[in-house]
Amino acid sequence: MGLNYFNMSMKKILSLFLLLTWCFIGLTTAQDTASVQHSPRVFERSHTGVFNGQRIAYNSIVKETFLKNSKNEVTASFWSTSYIKEGADVSRPVIFIFNGGPGSASIWLHMGFFGPKVVRVDSDAQEDDGAAPYTTEENSMNLLDLADLVFLDPIGTGFSRVTEKGKVEDYWGLVEDANSIAEFIRVWIRENNRWQAPKFLAGESFGTTRAAKVAEVLEGDGQHVALNGLILISQALDYAGSSSWQDNLTSFFTYLPSMAVTAQYHGKTGKEKTLEEFAQEARDFAYQEYLPILFSGQKISEEKKDEIAGKLAYFTGLEKNYILQSDNQILMHRFKKELLRDQGKAIGTLDGRFAAKETDEVAEGPVLGDPSDYMTEGAYTAAFNAYLYNDLGVDLEIPYLSSNGEIGSKWRWRPVPDGSYWEPSYVSTARGLSEVMHRNTKLRVLVANGYYDLITPFFDAEFTFSRHDFPQERIEMKYYEAGHMMYNRREDFEALARDIRSFVEDVLSVK
Repeated sequence: MGLNYFNMSMKKILSLFLLLTWCFIGLTTAQDTASVQHSPRVFERSHTGVFNGQRIAYNSIVKETFLKNSKNEVTASFWSTSYIKEGADVSRPVIFIFNGGPGSASIWLHMGFFGPKVVRVDSDAQEDDGAAPYTTEENSMNLLDLADLVFLDPIGTGFSRVTEKGKVEDYWGLVEDANSIAEFIRVWIRENNRWQAPKFLAGESFGTTRAAKVAEVLEGDGQHVALNGLILISQALDYAGSSSWQDNLTSFFTYLPSMAVTAQYHGKTGKEKTLEEFAQEARDFAYQEYLPILFSGQKISEEKKDEIAGKLAYFTGLEKNYILQSDNQILMHRFKKELLRDQGKAIGTLDGRFAAKETDEVAEGPVLGDPSDYMTEGAYTAAFNAYLYNDLGVDLEIPYLSSNGEIGSKWRWRPVPDGSYWEPSYVSTARGLSEVMHRNTKLRVLVANGYYDLITPFFDAEFTFSRHDFPQERIEMKYYEAGHMMYNRREDFEALARDIRSFVEDVLSVK
């Protein structure tokens, strides 16, 4: 009897456990998908602000847009935030803005640079952002006097979600993502009657990969949308130059100048040179000496290997013996740990100016993560969520996801349809953008580079745009003394704002 009673009790417990599990799964699924038992939601408010010395009345519109499949079924709830000048006519320029990841919402460019209100973190990359309250301020250099601004949160980020009829596989991929962004842009243009308006895309990091692909996608589907300009912040068009992995010889070449100027910043080398002088010296060495050696491999003599190691030690500030042990090929995650190992610190990935004390001083690479991320992310998250609620009047039960780590592991990089032959290779949308620029002879590109960006190096931008048959006369390169998010440094925030304004004005002046 005791055993039977025990078995019955275990069955009840198991049944209860399964019931609770299915309830949990149901709740989780409900949170991961959006309900479409309603019309698209919208939160709209009126504002005034002084931008570029002009008082501008404008409306903020945080809006849900339904994306649909070929059966006209709603498959995704796509959220955007538009800032539209009151009384704007149909020819007023518009800039569509997004970040990267994959898996990042537009919060960084929204709250860090392009938005009407911005958050402030330590410009000198010395202090952690700490805890609330954080400093925000009106963005007097905002472009609203010049153009309307539309911030996009791709599916799986921000408030954007797939619906009951949708699947994340339809959106989480290089081509799939570009298709959904292009679909939204066409909907926005139609709803706001902006077919005759000049149009720009602004992206950061993978957002530049996306921008190039979206520019290509917008040329098709029976609704051709030609763009006037692309603003590429910390470009990543060709991943061979921004993927620091073993056996990827291109990356050792493209990352070297960034390592050099970062080592100079931390006082390890180049003390008698200006930043620009040392950067150019590193470029020259990379092209003239380092690149041939990398591709010669073990064919070079021991004497030549030793000579190159000595020069790499000069540029990187690392010990010559360490470089020889690395076979003259320094992986970025090791460099970030090794440069300030004598101080027990690791430097940032997004911005090499940042440095933070590590808990494990003998590890191969940073163990706490990226200090240029965790020393600023708290401020961005809190400030933006408060801004959504207090300034824009957004009151939703679902959380705003500034990033979604699930997306990266499920992302589909395959650039061709299923069934087409394809071998894995480094992601690249560079050739596609070059072809778009040849078909659209008015399209111009601004590329903004941070010297201390250790994830998308400035030298890779130069290397990328010097190839692929890009029309050089329509490419502008700009440089800033900060990292991936160069606008976190106040001087570069202002410089970037001036450069983008000048770029947009120049593009608009061309008839």
